[in-house]
Amino acid sequence: MIEHQQNNPLHGLNLETLLTELVKFYDYKVLYAALKLECFNLNPNMAGCIKFLKKTEWARERVEAFYLYRFKRMPKGTAAQMELKPRERGYADGIVPRKPEKLTVELVEEMRAKAEANYKAMKKSGARPRFGKDKPRAQDGYAQNRRNGPKRPAASQDPTNPWGK
Repeated sequence: MIEHQQNNPLHGLNLETLLTELVKFYDYKVLYAALKLECFNLNPNMAGCIKFLKKTEWARERVEAFYLYRFKRMPKGTAAQMELKPRERGYADGIVPRKPEKLTVELVEEMRAKAEANYKAMKKSGARPRFGKDKPRAQDGYAQNRRNGPKRPAASQDPTNPWGK
């Protein structure tokens, strides 16, 4: 167990302490701008945020990743490590957390706009977006289930059929 948690800033850190540190440094407005979680926007309070994050695993993982890479500024791992949940990732000995990254709502919006512009430019040039070092992004569930070619049945012409089959 200790080998799996080698130098992980999240090891032994409970959700309340993690949120307290984030809110104390960033405030709820910056956390909402960066993470887009409504628990930081609509009537934000510590008890409500903890309740939501305990029930919602994907949101808790997003907050933990933010804590690791923006607040503690740990280095990004390999593609295999990035597939693990943030609490399961480990770091080599000697890697220590750095000072938190200063963020404002305006800076977060500027970073988001720049990332969107880069994505559009990459898409326009025909390059495939890459996530991680060598891993292409998985297609959404609908694209994976689409059938192409002559085997696909024709859509139904019946107006009472809402699925078009």
